[in-house]
Amino acid sequence: EVIRKRLLIDGDGAGDDRRINLLVKSFIKWCNSGSQEEGYSQYQRMLSTLSQCEFSMGKTLLVYDMNLREMENYEKIYKEIECSIAGAHEKIAECKKQILQAKRIRKNRQEYDALAKVIQHHPDRHETLKELESLGKELEHLSHIKESVEDKLELRRKQFHVLLSTIHELQQTLES
Repeated sequence: EVIRKRLLIDGDGAGDDRRINLLVKSFIKWCNSGSQEEGYSQYQRMLSTLSQCEFSMGKTLLVYDMNLREMENYEKIYKEIECSIAGAHEKIAECKKQILQAKRIRKNRQEYDALAKVIQHHPDRHETLKELESLGKELEHLSHIKESVEDKLELRRKQFHVLLSTIHELQQTLES
């Protein structure tokens, strides 16, 4: 309970309030001191308490300055971290673009490979032209054969017609 009260009274626990109270009491004793020796010892105690208070105040000021510098340092680090995060977001966006481009390239390559496989199943242009030329010659040859067969067929028709007309005449002659 005593420690709790002291901590409540003395905020950061440095004992400054107690020292100031002791200094005030020492000053009152010094003012009321009767002998010079007692006054001198009170004076020395006051100086010692005062130097302790000044030391504590200097220490507190140094801690305060250090805290301010640390806050500035933390702000600087915070800004650096924000910049790194922004840079990381930019890199992520750039990498996403690269991934999309790589996917598109991969898709195109797969399509090219599929087309190449289809093309490989067909003969090349030189062989196709040779085959086309060969088929053209064969078609020409077959059309000559067709013409000659048609000519023969026409000739045979005429001959058959002549034969039929001769037979018909022969029949009429036989009948008459």
